[in-house]
Amino acid sequence: MTVDLNPSLEKSLKSAATQAGLVLVSATQGSDFHGQPTAVFQLGLPGAGNEGRSLRLELSETFNFDKPHLLPEITAHLAAEAKRLRNPRPECYVTLAGLPLAFGKFAWPFHRSTSGSDTYIVHGEMYLADGGPQNLHAKLAASVTVTFAEIVPAMEQPYAETFVYNAIRKTVDLGQLEFIKSGNRQPVPVTTRFYSRWKKRFVFTDTDDQERLKYLLCKVYWLSGVLGEGKPVWIADPRDAQYLNTTEADLLRMAGDEAGEGLMTLDSEFAAATPQLMARAPQFQAALEAALDFTKPQFNESMRSGQANM
Repeated sequence: MTVDLNPSLEKSLKSAATQAGLVLVSATQGSDFHGQPTAVFQLGLPGAGNEGRSLRLELSETFNFDKPHLLPEITAHLAAEAKRLRNPRPECYVTLAGLPLAFGKFAWPFHRSTSGSDTYIVHGEMYLADGGPQNLHAKLAASVTVTFAEIVPAMEQPYAETFVYNAIRKTVDLGQLEFIKSGNRQPVPVTTRFYSRWKKRFVFTDTDDQERLKYLLCKVYWLSGVLGEGKPVWIADPRDAQYLNTTEADLLRMAGDEAGEGLMTLDSEFAAATPQLMARAPQFQAALEAALDFTKPQFNESMRSGQANM
């Protein structure tokens, strides 16, 4: 059901979605952290068989992206989302260390911190997505300084979601987020260390071919083979390219090489796991357990036994 929203915003969003190959499923009114009205759009893929698969996009109700410096990026964002929505589990990603993650419950747009600090905050959650019950998770509070926010065209979901998700993955890589069954929100500082002013782009992790190959195999194993029932996943994802500090073309090149080795099948920009890849399950499970262990707090055993000077 569609309700009365900012008619200009709804018209612009519908037009941009159509250009990206998406359809507007619904438009409803929501509210942000401070109770101000937002516009919540559900976007989906056209055609039979795509029912129930939709993308949630939440914008400030007064936001106007129909401007020369804002329109290209939201157009690119929606075009990428149209391809990502074809993944069996569009909300899922993997880390370099081999952890499959599911992102959800992000309360866009950003809100100003209520603690007095000069930051913008967005709350969300991530879950360990290994095919079992989603018990292990982390509640997140991603923070961006006001100075850093000047780099971003707009503090809205389409302009910030990619670097926020990648900052979370990078923070997991550093062992600074713990997966637990309950608990308070854990901070994810999105700082200038993730941005090169000289290159004018985000830089999260410098990777070589070996690391990217390991990442691609892990992605296809978990997102296609385990979570996707063998269905293909999008390989040329610019979100992954940013995370790995590479290009979509390079990811496709490497996927093509592995398809030749029989570890995945490649159809255009989408790859599916093969039985040969799934036979490596112990290897991927071991990597998951090691990566998960790395996120757990490490205690000094001498302090635990009272042998250290305090």
